Amino acid sequence: MAPGPDPLWETILSFHRMRDRRAPLAYGEWRREARSRLNSETNILSALVPQHGYFPDFLTPATGRPGLEAGLEALNATAPERVRAELALLAVGRARPDRSDRSDRSDRSDRSEKSDRSEKAEREERASGPGRQERPGRPEGAGRIGRNDPARRLALLADSVPGTLGRLVEALRAYHRAAVEPYWPYVRTRVEAERALRGRALLDGGADELLASLPPMLRWRGPVLEADYPVDRELRLDGRGLLLQPSFFCRTTPVVYRDPSLPPVLVYPVTHSDAPTFRERVGPSLGRLVGHTRSAVLRAIEYGCTTSELARRTEVSLASASQHACVLREAGLVATLRYGNAVLHTLTPLGAALLRGGSSGVLAGAGAGMTRTAPPTATRSVPDADASAGEAR
Repeated sequence: MAPGPDPLWETILSFHRMRDRRAPLAYGEWRREARSRLNSETNILSALVPQHGYFPDFLTPATGRPGLEAGLEALNATAPERVRAELALLAVGRARPDRSDRSDRSDRSDRSEKSDRSEKAEREERASGPGRQERPGRPEGAGRIGRNDPARRLALLADSVPGTLGRLVEALRAYHRAAVEPYWPYVRTRVEAERALRGRALLDGGADELLASLPPMLRWRGPVLEADYPVDRELRLDGRGLLLQPSFFCRTTPVVYRDPSLPPVLVYPVTHSDAPTFRERVGPSLGRLVGHTRSAVLRAIEYGCTTSELARRTEVSLASASQHACVLREAGLVATLRYGNAVLHTLTPLGAALLRGGSSGVLAGAGAGMTRTAPPTATRSVPDADASAGEAR
């Protein structure tokens, strides 16, 4: 398991969600608030992160150091040859939107018949255009489109990779500050709750139980981990290990790197027990958080526990433990997810800060523990029969 939420992965996937007209209950409030803080940083991101389909692997580099700045530093160090190659691949995907590789189908809005005809006419016009000459290293399709078209931007980006990466890093930093950072405590809470679920499965039954406990779009049939995926792909680990990265902004289907030579990473959606609120629910319930019993309950939940374990640790009845956990949850101090026939309670960053005296340093680092496990020998992607939802890479 990854040590926690990856800020760069969440930033890139959140940009998908930002442009998604669907899931208004889950992301509508966040989308409205975040858009009001966005400026021109979305221009370069729109060219690199389409509404559906492939986005370059170099946008989410594998790095041994946690944090947004470490990821941006690794991105900025990407070799120019790799950047140009992946931009060319992205340009081909835009010119032929057949979704034959990675596709974010949950982001797909319904197209009208008129729109389909326009796209077909545009492709035919490009294919039959008079003898065009492409500059070396420039993505296919450059120079034949409008200045504000994403493909035109890709051509300009490929022509000046060093400057491109610098502008991209600044755009990602600004976008993260506007759209992700204000909600990071909530995002981290959901990811940490997911990690607690998987950690409990690992303790109960080892790696097999951990992999079998993953969300329904992932199926463990040892030694193969299968996934609902828009295309048929097979990724062999060859002893490299598999990093499991739960993500708040990933939706419906998991995401992997397109390049099989990169370190294997499987980004999958966290389990949402309810519709995201993106806000710490501070209100009248906090006034009820008094007394030794409830303080003991909060301490007992610090490293995650079920309701029955909570009752045993605090020496109260099962009904009383459930009631205390409910009050803490309503106050925004505890997150609760179902684990088999039981429920698992974990602290939110607000709850962890309250338990430790409100230290901002503790709030920023709550739940930073790491769990590692032996990986499966291979993963295999299976086409998803439903072409109306999901995302893949």
